[in-house]
Amino acid sequence: MIRLFTVITFLAFGMAPAMAHIGHGATDSFTSGFGHPLAGIDHVMAMVLVGMWAAIKGGRALWAGPVVFVGVMLFGSVLGMQGIPLPFVDPAIFASVITLGLLVALAVDLPLGLTAAMVAVFALFHGYAHGTEVSETARGIAYMAGFALATAALHVLGIGFAVGMTRLGLRSVVRFAGAVCVFVGAGMFAGLM
Repeated sequence: MIRLFTVITFLAFGMAPAMAHIGHGATDSFTSGFGHPLAGIDHVMAMVLVGMWAAIKGGRALWAGPVVFVGVMLFGSVLGMQGIPLPFVDPAIFASVITLGLLVALAVDLPLGLTAAMVAVFALFHGYAHGTEVSETARGIAYMAGFALATAALHVLGIGFAVGMTRLGLRSVVRFAGAVCVFVGAGMFAGLM
């Protein structure tokens, strides 16, 4: 457990929070889109946590949470591309990390509809942040496809981690990872990381 905490903390300090994502590199290719969600710890944690929470819930949530997230994230990115104002983007992104971390740490089992709604709200803000950087061109569409695929891959990573740890009888490791994400998300929100 101490080693896992050390590794996660090291990674958290080694990655930069997205901070509304303005000016984070090229947004004109599939490759840059795929790499973008991997560049900020807030994105990585939120996406992996969605997968972990889906695995904890099991059943239809296993696919519904990630599918809802990616779909609404793409909708949010279109809003961002269009310049439609959406307030509180950064606080909502940090809140997604903290909230999803708590849900995983406490193994909260909400009804599927409420789970999907919560994931959708968080996805809207994550997608909007991506969309504010994207041009309305074919290259912008390729960029969106890249970040959608990377997001789905991070969800699968979270699902695989949670399922693997549970099968090994180490579900407490999954919950501990959620708690670490709460700590890191709160630190980012407070400006400490």
